[in-house]
Amino acid sequence: MPRYIDGFVLTVPKKKLPAYRSLAKKAAKIWREYGALEYYECVGDDLATKMGVPFPRLAKIKAGETVVFSWIMYQSRAHRDRVNKKVMADPRLKDMCDPENSPFDVKRMTYGGFSVLVTG
Repeated sequence: MPRYIDGFVLTVPKKKLPAYRSLAKKAAKIWREYGALEYYECVGDDLATKMGVPFPRLAKIKAGETVVFSWIMYQSRAHRDRVNKKVMADPRLKDMCDPENSPFDVKRMTYGGFSVLVTG
C-alpha cells in the first residue's frame, strides 16, 4: 500500500528541548487521534558527518541549538489532507501554535509532503 509522509526539519535551543518534547507529545496525540499512522520527533545525536551537507549546516543552527527531524506517516496524500484538515481545526493545536510562546523559531522550520519511493 502506498504511503505519504510529511517531513520537517527545525532547530530547537537545547535548553528548550523539554518544552519542545511536551509540545511534540501533545501534537503526536492529536495527529494519531485523527488517523496519522505514525508520528516521529527525533533530536540530533550524531550530526558531525564527513559526507554530504551536515544537518547543522543545512539548518543553520546557532550556538546552543540542535536539529529536530520529524515525520508523520499517512496512507496517502488524500488521507494526509483529510487528517490535517481535522488537526488544523482542533482547538488544542491552536493553543500550541502561538509563535510568541513556541520553544522553536517557526520561521526557520522547513517541511514538505513526500510520496514514498522505497520501503524496506
